[in-house]
This record gives sequence, C-alpha cells and structure tokens, in this order.
Amino acid sequence: MDNRLVFRTLDTVCTEVISALSGQTNLHYNASTNQLLVVMKQIQEHNRAVEALVAGFTAVYHHYDFDPDTPGNGYRTLVKVVLCCVLYIIQKGRYIASNCGGVFFRVDHNAGEMEAYCTALCQLRALLYLAQRLLNDNEHGQLYSQEEQDLSERFVKEYTSMHKACFYGRCLGFQFSPSLRPFLQTVVISMVSFGENYKKQQTKFGRAALSIFTSGKYVMDPELRGAEFERITQNLDMQFWKTFWNITETDLISGLARIASNPVQVNLILSVPGEPLKLPLALDPRLTVNVSPPIAHWGPGPVNMRLISHTLREGQDSAELQVYSRSEGSQLSLSGGFRNQKSTLSPWLLIHFHGGGFVAQTSKSHESYLKTWSKDLNVPILSVDYSLAPEAPFPRALEECFYAYCWALKNCHLLGSTAERVCLAGDSAGGNLCITVSMKAMSHGVRIPDGIMAAYPATLLTTDASPSRLLTLIDPLLPLSVLYKCINAYTGADCESVQTKQQLDTLSALGQDTAMLLGDITQGASNWLQSILNNASVSSAPANRSANGPQNSVPQSDDTLQGCGEFPEGFEPLRSGCLAEIRTPCNPIMKNPFVSPLLAPDSLLKGLPPVHIVASALDAMLDDSIMFGKKLRRIGQPVTLTVVEDLPHGFLSLSQLSKETQEASNICMNPPHCLACLYGAQMS
Repeated sequence: MDNRLVFRTLDTVCTEVISALSGQTNLHYNASTNQLLVVMKQIQEHNRAVEALVAGFTAVYHHYDFDPDTPGNGYRTLVKVVLCCVLYIIQKGRYIASNCGGVFFRVDHNAGEMEAYCTALCQLRALLYLAQRLLNDNEHGQLYSQEEQDLSERFVKEYTSMHKACFYGRCLGFQFSPSLRPFLQTVVISMVSFGENYKKQQTKFGRAALSIFTSGKYVMDPELRGAEFERITQNLDMQFWKTFWNITETDLISGLARIASNPVQVNLILSVPGEPLKLPLALDPRLTVNVSPPIAHWGPGPVNMRLISHTLREGQDSAELQVYSRSEGSQLSLSGGFRNQKSTLSPWLLIHFHGGGFVAQTSKSHESYLKTWSKDLNVPILSVDYSLAPEAPFPRALEECFYAYCWALKNCHLLGSTAERVCLAGDSAGGNLCITVSMKAMSHGVRIPDGIMAAYPATLLTTDASPSRLLTLIDPLLPLSVLYKCINAYTGADCESVQTKQQLDTLSALGQDTAMLLGDITQGASNWLQSILNNASVSSAPANRSANGPQNSVPQSDDTLQGCGEFPEGFEPLRSGCLAEIRTPCNPIMKNPFVSPLLAPDSLLKGLPPVHIVASALDAMLDDSIMFGKKLRRIGQPVTLTVVEDLPHGFLSLSQLSKETQEASNICMNPPHCLACLYGAQMS
C-alpha cells in the first residue's frame, strides 16, 4: 500500500464532501450540517500532519523488527492503526459525498460518525508525537525506555488526561478484524452495564440480571457507552475486574463454550497436596534434587490442576490418580464402544499455564482451545490452576507452577504420558510463567522442558513506555490503567484481601435470589425503557455538538490538565472530562528477573529450551515479545517469533469466534510451529 496515495485520497475526499455539502440547495442546514463541514476541515488538517509523521516512521521502523522475515513492532502497529482510521474516513466520506443530497440521508448520524473518527484521528496524531519522542530518545533498535524513567512518567501523565472515550464508542475495535467487532461491542456493553450496577446492593444473580436490562441505553448511545467505559476502566478497583473477567468461569458461559468445543474422554480436576518431592538431578540422574512445596505468603497448600485428554490413556483412570481428583467438575467421559478401550502412554506431555493478568480466570476459561490441542496433537494436557493475585502475589503463582511441573515429571505415568518430551505452553501471564518456570528449573538443577510456546507473553512487568504500549490508550481489552492494576496486584503492591470469585449462576444462587430477581427485573426494565424514551427525545432534538469535540471531552483551557510539552505548537489532543486515577507501579519486585524475564541477566536465560513466541501486531504487549526474542537470539538461544495480524491480546480465548482467531490458535499448535518441540522438530 502506498501511504502517500492514501493520505492524498483522504484530502481529496474531504474536499469533495465539503463541496457536496456546500452545493446542496435542498439540504436542510442545521447544527449537524455545519458541524460536519467543520469536522471535514479538521480531518484535512490532521491528515497533513499525520502524513508527515507516518512517513518518518515508515523510513525507520524496519530497524526494530525481530528479523527481516518477521515484520512487526510497536512503530509499525501505530502506523497501521492510523491507516485503518484513515481508510474508514475515506470510505465514509465517499458515502457522504455521493448521498448527502438524498432524501434518506441522515445528517445527524453521519456528522456523529465523522466527528468520532475525527476525534480518533486527533488522538492517534498525539500518540504518533509521543512515539516520535520515544524514537528520538531511545537507543537505536531499543523499543523500551528502560534508562529514561522520565519518558514513562510523561506517558502516564498524558494517558491520565487524554480523551479516550471515542475509541470505545462509535470507533470501537476499528483496528481489529471485522469479525471480532460484534464481540468487542458485546464485551464493552456488558462491562459498562455490569460496572453501573457493580456497587449497588444487589445479590449476585440479581446484579447480572439488572445489567442485562440497563445495557439497552449503551446499545443505542455509543457516546454514552464510550464515556462510561472510560470511567470504568480508569477508576474501578481490582475486585471489579476479577469479578467481570471471572464471568467466563460461570456454569452458563462455560457450558455454552463446552457445547461448541471438541469432546474429550478425560477432563479431571486434580488437587495435589503440597509435599516435598525428589527429582533426578539433570546433570547426573544418580543424584536427586529436593523440591519444596509452595510456601509463599501462607505456607504449604495444595496445587490445583486440570487434566485434559482427548482419549483415555493408561494411568488416567487409575485409583492412584483418583485420589487427587476433586468431585466437582471431574469427568471421565467414556461412551459406548470406548468404555473398554484405553490408549497406551503418550511419549508427549503438554503443561499449560493460563492467562488472565495473574489476577483472574482458571483452566475452565481456556478449556475450549486446550481440548482442540489435545485432539489435534494427540497429547494429554495438564493445565495448572495457580493461585491468583492480589490475594496471592508473587512468588506464589510461580512456586505453584514450578511445583506442578515437577510433580508432573515425577507422576507422568498417571497423566497418560512417559514424558519423553515435555512442552510448556501459556498465554499472556501464562507465557510469563512458562519462561520463569523454565528459569527456575535450571536454577534448581532439574530437567528443563523440551520447549516453550508463549503466546503474547508479558515479559516486562514495569512501567517502561514503548510504542506498542501506547496502544493501551485505545485498546478496549487492555487499557493502561487495568494493566497497571494487574502489575500492582502481582508484585504485591495491592495485596489487600479480596473476596473469592463470584459464581453468578449456580443453582443455589438461583434458588436464593428468585424473590429479589423479580424486583431487579422490574427496576432494570424500568430503567431500560426510560433510557429508550430519553434517547428518543434527544434524537428528535437538533444536534448541538461542540466544535471542540465530542461528549466527555474538554477543549484546551487553563482549567484543564495540560500536556507536558510533547506536542508541537498549535496542536493539543482532546482532554478527558474524567481524569484517570492510576496508581503507577513502583515496587522493586517489578524488576525481579522471575517477574520480568526481559530484565534477566544472560546467565539466567542461557540454557533455556527452544522458545516459540506467537505475538499479535495489535497487542499492547507486542514489544515485550519482540525485545525478548531479540535478547534470546543475541545470546545464542533458539527462538522463533510469529506475528499474527488484526487480533487483540487474548486471542486464544477467542478461538471459537472467528476464522482469524482459529487460524492463530492453529499457529500456536501445529508443527512445525510453536509446539514442534513435542515432536523433536529442529528450529530454523
């Protein structure tokens, strides 16, 4: 794609729209018509500035790629996002120029749409200026400002004050694959509805029901949705995020996912008591290594795991394994002719650590793609349900995952495997744990895994700014404020007591909440209908948008938190009317190499097994993968990196939603890609 042609096309389209609107004698001029003319002129101004910025990045961003065959880094991504926005404006502008004289042309709607994307382009222009500062101040090839803490502080200050609601309203998910946009809209609407009722005195089931009815107004009013989402992401506490993310753990949602997933014959929940283990020393199997059980924060305790196997194998139905089985949710599904059939031990074993920011979810949320992997790879999978922060900050999760790894090596015959080849796999926080568990295995002298598959791993849990982390300003799934909450929780900065995850649809809750639910439904329905009536009255009135920006944004003024000199004279991004309350992580534990493996000395990384990284070009943590891959390659460690396009952070959990996410999941699974370690394939 010729970027210059794209920007010239946008300038031409803006001129055509202005000419078409000015030449329509039958077009009823009102505030919306005038605002549309103003917006098109503003877009032209932003377009000229953005074109020059994009040209500057395009000339140099290849220097920051992992290698010439793997284009991908935060600078490339910012350019791509800007082009996505510009292309949408071109498409919409052509529609307006061709149809503004029509009887059915809705001036208000199209003015609102263009204003939203004009605001988005303005804010993206600001991100390009911030990225330009990173590019100028960092060392050549360096994506993170690790030696320039002032840069990170200024980035956080900009984030707290910049308007972000436009990216959660009409422009929601414009940068992602079109097949995912309905899902993102559902997530955002659910989140703002749930957040509105979060602190109300409701029962668990009742709160969920009320959220359903209050969601109507957010469907009909994208500006209101964006403003409320911005407020929620910036100011609600960790308990809210744990509760919302754990909705995927409920019986209803997990049951629906189970229906669509591949059936398996083994799906056992195990609880292994924390007892000392003895394993052979890797360098001399005649000697043994003592492995202590997890003890951080509250002493020894059981480690929970889930065993998934597409086919029943030897040992998986043994009395010895059943001792560890928990009755809740455990199953051995043996149908008809398979009851007396049992496969031999597999030579392979896959050990999985789930994502969830170290604070939420369990293996239950990740069952869908794990079942597919078990079937297609013909391998048993052990997924570890490690303890979550902030109740269990570092190093509890790492201790439990390492203990589970060692227990699996010692008891592989119970899991249906001989463990001739063992691979670790994980996404996000789980990818971090795959790497650090392997580092811990090396430091203890026990056998290291044969390979690691890390999907979009978090390798740097610090506040250091990078071009891809600028995407946290526009990402509905990983805003900066939420990322910082997770870092604070895992590093122990926010280790206050938090209630256990709420089950929103258990049968017991259903029985107890019936009476209150009726009241909740009545109240919710009333609020929903009232919102519809209010929206209708607003829609029928003439639009009265300010030329300075959309709702929940404020123009530059003496009373508004201003920028930090990052922008050229005459330009200032829109500022939010809802300033973020961000507690910037400053715990020294952030720089512990077992928390941030990107900061680990070479000596701790030398000897790691082959590492296969699958990153997403639109992930705010893309640069974590790029820099970690480069570091491993620099010290001679075997590493591969694949960058998938158009998908958000957490795409593995979305594998059933679209063809694109399914293909990305296959990249993680299929040899000769990331799980090739199970088959002994050579690294390229």
